[in-house]
Amino acid sequence: MNEGENKLHGWLIYSEADVELNQSFIDWFIDEARYQNLSLELMIREEMTIGIKGNERIMIMDGQAVSKPDFAVVRTTDSLLSLHLESCGIIVFNSSDISRICNDKALTHHYINDLGIPMVDTFFYKKDNIPKSPPLAFPFVVKETSGRGGKQVYFIEDQQEWNKLTVKLPNDFIIQSSHVKLGKDLRVFIIGKEIVGAILRESNHDFRANFKLGGSARLYDLNEQETATIRKIINHFHFDMVGIDFLIDLNGGLLFNEIEDVVGSRTLSAVSNINIVHKYVSHIKSELKKRNFH
Repeated sequence: MNEGENKLHGWLIYSEADVELNQSFIDWFIDEARYQNLSLELMIREEMTIGIKGNERIMIMDGQAVSKPDFAVVRTTDSLLSLHLESCGIIVFNSSDISRICNDKALTHHYINDLGIPMVDTFFYKKDNIPKSPPLAFPFVVKETSGRGGKQVYFIEDQQEWNKLTVKLPNDFIIQSSHVKLGKDLRVFIIGKEIVGAILRESNHDFRANFKLGGSARLYDLNEQETATIRKIINHFHFDMVGIDFLIDLNGGLLFNEIEDVVGSRTLSAVSNINIVHKYVSHIKSELKKRNFH
């Protein structure tokens, strides 16, 4: 924080393609930060250059070295950027560790398995190591490990579809059993150690239940067992703001699915009066106070 300034200054980092789609959320975030005495500036990832020059880590905007902020809220999937900022002494929300793990579906399942939390059978593959015979009976689901928002997810019903998909898969992927309630899942919004709310998402026309893909959504009351499962996860990781997604097994139980690092809040805003941005900015202020600034 520069001498004479009253507010800590942060960057809100988005990719160029995501800015227009999320402009109202961005404005809401910047306004909420101002109400809570933080200064937040929108930064476009494509306009930033990071690297090492003269054996020093640098950040460049418009060809000029830029002064580092006190903190950064990274709203794009770029764990190297987060790591670089942290290495420059900037506090990053979410951390580079959370970004690295949660933006890789295979890595996320690897770590969640250590907690003994139920999940569907899941197999990990590199894009250049595709089996001719898949490890599961048809039908099954294929997900690119870096996919988000229900994109890069494929429902494979037979060998012909499998052969067709494997020719064009551009990224590493996982193969998962589809022995669940298709078109139905649960998203749980987390800030720090708080369970902010849970949303049950359903679709009658797609095996994916994502709200942006036309699914419906409603608030869901977690029972004691479900809450205990979620607490196992949030007590194991240092989250700032994430969404934890669960599939629903054929008996109605939760099966871990994924963790969204750059989680959107459209569904929560659509079905509740919960001000998640207020809660997130309050969490950021609390973390800044605990970790560096007093």
